[in-house]
Amino acid sequence: MPTTDKYPSLTGFYEGRSLFVTGATGFMGKILVEKLLRSCPDVGCIYLLMRPKRGQQPKTRLDSLLNNPIFDQIRKENPGVFEKLRLVCGDVSEDGLGIEDQEVRQELLEKVSVVFHCAACVRFDMTLRYALTFNTKGTKRVLDLCSKMTKLESFVYVSTSYCHCDRDVLGEEPYDAPFEPEQLFECVDWLQDDMVQLITPKLIGNLPNTYAFSKCLSEKLVTDASKIMPVAIARPSIVTAAFSEPIPGYVDNLNGPTGLLLGAGKGVLRSMHCKPAYKADLIPVDLACNGLIVIAWHLANCRPSEGPLVVNLTTTERNPVSWGEIIEYGRKFIYMYPFSGVVWWPDGSIKNSKLAHEFCVIFFHIIPAYLIDCLAVLFRHKPFMVNIQKRLQGGLDLLQYYTTKEWNFTNRRIVEICDKLEPSERECFTTDVKRVQWDTYVRDMLLGTRRFILKDDISSLPKAKRHMNRLYWLDRAFRIFVYFMIFWMIYSSFSTTSHILSSVFKSSPMLSEVEEPSSDS
Repeated sequence: MPTTDKYPSLTGFYEGRSLFVTGATGFMGKILVEKLLRSCPDVGCIYLLMRPKRGQQPKTRLDSLLNNPIFDQIRKENPGVFEKLRLVCGDVSEDGLGIEDQEVRQELLEKVSVVFHCAACVRFDMTLRYALTFNTKGTKRVLDLCSKMTKLESFVYVSTSYCHCDRDVLGEEPYDAPFEPEQLFECVDWLQDDMVQLITPKLIGNLPNTYAFSKCLSEKLVTDASKIMPVAIARPSIVTAAFSEPIPGYVDNLNGPTGLLLGAGKGVLRSMHCKPAYKADLIPVDLACNGLIVIAWHLANCRPSEGPLVVNLTTTERNPVSWGEIIEYGRKFIYMYPFSGVVWWPDGSIKNSKLAHEFCVIFFHIIPAYLIDCLAVLFRHKPFMVNIQKRLQGGLDLLQYYTTKEWNFTNRRIVEICDKLEPSERECFTTDVKRVQWDTYVRDMLLGTRRFILKDDISSLPKAKRHMNRLYWLDRAFRIFVYFMIFWMIYSSFSTTSHILSSVFKSSPMLSEVEEPSSDS
């Protein structure tokens, strides 16, 4: 049934509004912007905070963003809507968000009524100082700006479902942080880098990495801000390729399962420590971004009387899938749609035992990597495989924390919120994870990795299949050779042992004194 709240229509809510988005060039950020432009074309203005990066100025980065294939449909159907985007030069890691243009700042304070804070560094191995500076202090700076916005009705902070790992079940409520963020800022600011690095394990405690720790502290800041402004915390789980919009399978990074698929599909990932029966909580990026848009609308209608609105954007409660199933789906489609430039026949496996996995890493990752690099040097090519394996192993070590633990999240709130939407808007901004058919989704994820990460055109598929066929027979020949060598070594060892024992018996003084009885006796 339609809601009787202040804003009964979601698209009507966004009509004419000014929005402020951080992290628009990130994976979730760009999908969020695309969805807002395509499905809320009457939105007033979307301000995008961007910083210079890798030698590119914000204007160049914005142009690059809009040239992304995900905007092709908008470019074809409604190109004028891009004029609603307004670039704001700034940086969440700088005081005042690095916004030097005071006119632009004042415009934000007077016009913006909805804020999506998506900006974050998602590297699990970043230093604690950088994680606090960019993720946690960055959140505080955005909150400081929002606290002065005169029309603010919704502030949506994008957190993660994995920032409270000490809980058996993650509910949809705020939790305490292990430290007061402000006090920790002061402590870290006056310590030298080596001292910060030394105390990092003690500070993060049960949390797996500095990313999760910085998000946990950021949630504390957002919770405190709920006393003076309408705020929501959205906790997506592992954000993966698009389910259906704007392009099925679209992905722009190698985080999580995408990196696993690529490593396995290229034949360089042969073993992974994983509990195959445990749930893999993957949330397609388009469903997660639809959730953000819906949450902002609901928050404007129903601000909680105490604390923030907390919504888990997860799948295990409504459409569970195990890591074992995901990996088997991946194995199936890797053979059907192989990548170009595969190094070896993809035939790795998952290991329940960490010891068995480490044994396989030595024999199927490290040793082959050095052999390939030796061959590369002999043929006067630059060695590369050892470096690839080190990066791959580093990523695996970080990811395996999530694949060897059981995770349980509740996610009833997003269902309750979406039930208030008009039927047509519930369809347009779907967050229904039950629609995901995991085998088809993994196929689209693999094809998306092939197209958007590797830039493999579909025309290269026949050649890739022929290459895979050659690798299959090469792998079988190599296995026969290895089995033959093992058999030969066992046989040789047995023959040598028999010869030694025979020699010992013949040369033994005690045995030589033993004579058979003569016939005379």
